[in-house]
Amino acid sequence: MPTAKYEAIYRSIKRDIETGIYKYGDFLPSENTYTERFGCTRNTIRRALSVLTSEGYLLPQHGRGVEVIYSPQANKSLFTIGGIESFAEAAARNNIQTVTRLISFEEIKADEAISLKTGFDIGEELYLIRRVRTFDQRAIIYDTNVFLRSETEGLNEEIAKQSIYRYLEQELHMNITTSRRRVTAEKASREDRKYLDLGEYDFVLTVTGQVFNSRGIMFEYTQSRHVPDQVCFIESAVRQRI
Repeated sequence: MPTAKYEAIYRSIKRDIETGIYKYGDFLPSENTYTERFGCTRNTIRRALSVLTSEGYLLPQHGRGVEVIYSPQANKSLFTIGGIESFAEAAARNNIQTVTRLISFEEIKADEAISLKTGFDIGEELYLIRRVRTFDQRAIIYDTNVFLRSETEGLNEEIAKQSIYRYLEQELHMNITTSRRRVTAEKASREDRKYLDLGEYDFVLTVTGQVFNSRGIMFEYTQSRHVPDQVCFIESAVRQRI
């Protein structure tokens, strides 16, 4: 199935849930209603609903339909493990006013050390971007992003101050499909203390990830360092019956 079609349906239903068109405890329209609305197959609808189920938005109930289990307060988090969401989308989902401060924007080539850390091949041309994310005048996220230039040509400082994913999807028409993430707690570094409002905390929550597009190419390596009391990570799981 076309990835762009599936992504559009997934985002549309997710937006309907987050904006309250379908509230906690409601049941979604039938698959037939959605196939008529979006002009697609039932398999495409089922894939979109399956991802929303894995992200904790929906609960399929045999013989009854698909129930909405998303609660705005219970899901008040910046990122959900297992989903792919840009910073701008997360802020909009939580109705939070944010500021992005660009620390640096560089064009580099991957040497052995960078290759081992990020997974990019030695010699590949990359964009290295460092940014600080501020919420309610408090700096709570320090981001380091490394993008593969051949897949993200045209990135610049102005785009980095706004939304890089919006540029990739709307201007370069990239389909972003898969991510791998690792979450660790680490002692705060000198840079963390310089850029983040840590208060009494002497550690950060670090999310390290690699992101792939629909052609199977890893186009981004990212490391986000978070003030612990300002973010949580939600993951949904389905119990396997034996």
